[in-house]
Amino acid sequence: MMSETSSTETQPSPDSSPLGAAIPYDRFLDCVHCGLCTSACPTYLETGNENDSPRGRIYLMRAVTDGRLPMSDTVQRHLDLCLDCRSCETACPSGVQYGRLIEPFRVDLEQAEDKKNGGPGWFRRIVLYGLFPYPNRMKWALLPARWMQKLKLDRFAEKVGLTKLLPTPLRRMQSLLPPLSARPSKLPTVLPPIGPKRAKVGLFTGCVAEAVFADTNRATARVLQANGCEVVIPQEQNCCGAIHYHSGAADPAIDFFTRNLNAFPDDLDAVIVNVAGCGSMLKDYGHVAKELRPDDSQLQESLTKFAGRIKDVSEFLAELGPIPPTHPVPLKATYHDACHLVHAQQVRSAPRELLQLIPELELVPLTESDICCGAAGSYNLTEPEMADRLGARKRTNIEATGADIVISANAGCTLQIGAELRKNGKPLPVMHPIDLLDRSYHGSE
Repeated sequence: MMSETSSTETQPSPDSSPLGAAIPYDRFLDCVHCGLCTSACPTYLETGNENDSPRGRIYLMRAVTDGRLPMSDTVQRHLDLCLDCRSCETACPSGVQYGRLIEPFRVDLEQAEDKKNGGPGWFRRIVLYGLFPYPNRMKWALLPARWMQKLKLDRFAEKVGLTKLLPTPLRRMQSLLPPLSARPSKLPTVLPPIGPKRAKVGLFTGCVAEAVFADTNRATARVLQANGCEVVIPQEQNCCGAIHYHSGAADPAIDFFTRNLNAFPDDLDAVIVNVAGCGSMLKDYGHVAKELRPDDSQLQESLTKFAGRIKDVSEFLAELGPIPPTHPVPLKATYHDACHLVHAQQVRSAPRELLQLIPELELVPLTESDICCGAAGSYNLTEPEMADRLGARKRTNIEATGADIVISANAGCTLQIGAELRKNGKPLPVMHPIDLLDRSYHGSE
């Protein structure tokens, strides 16, 4: 473990609670430090540093909470490098709830940093808080990028080095952008089922997903209709709140939670999500409400009930019993397990089962399929060096499959993997499982 003498300390003031004090202490004690998590941890696989492993980080957090270790820059660096991919939870035989340790601890840490610095920095304030959670703002912000792509000015700017003049996070954002399609028409509030009605569901469209991958939202609606679902798309829904919660902005996160709670009607059989990160956040609403609003039992109960209706689209269709698609999709594909689907939501087989229904689609296995690609929300913007190392690792494994197409069930993974493949000069389409299912149901090219 690391030395207790390190660089600049950011200890809480004497009259404040230590970082992590609100976390139930038995969660720390669940970890028996057996080390079975280390082989599943992306950062440990890259650095080999015990402090960059799940058990190492649990040791550090517990030591800080106990007051045995100062909250130094060195400690914070090891915690910042965590992707919160939750792969350690899948590997752990003791059932350690690592996400429910690192997430509230980081919330405390971010709040302490903001208090010390007088608020969040420009990138978090303007981009993460002011732009990303709002799909309409995102669509307007992407308008110049659409024209630059259309006129191929983006390639020219990269070739002559103009993009290097941008601040690092903005340069990263530009490099992650996929080819942008034309803005689709607005989704209606209700779409009828095709054939006998089997379920009534809500469709969560998200923020970045609706701005960048709006076609996937429409494909999701069509696939649900083809499976006999009446699809309700509330216009009042908004961002899931993950951006704010994971960066310590508790009040705005709760505001997003309650707006989504009120947007979706009570008579739905399920609320369908097609982005793994959003689904993980939505399913955790009840727990996070207990953490952020411990005295508001009514809010906790309402959000817990709402969270119980959240289903990933592949999870829901597998439970409903999908109507087999009939049109062939003659491609060789490989499937990447999004961390917040396979680890946080424990949904592994359902996407593969749906893909195997598609005529002539050959699904080939991907080595280290469930090792993080380096996206992890905004991680690839704030931790570019580690994100690039993990992206290159994922790219190498993808190229070894000889696949024609990569399948991913998370918007961040799709952006990260697509950018890594383009950067290496071997671009492949990166698509959502629902995009391929939609093609097989409707026979589109």
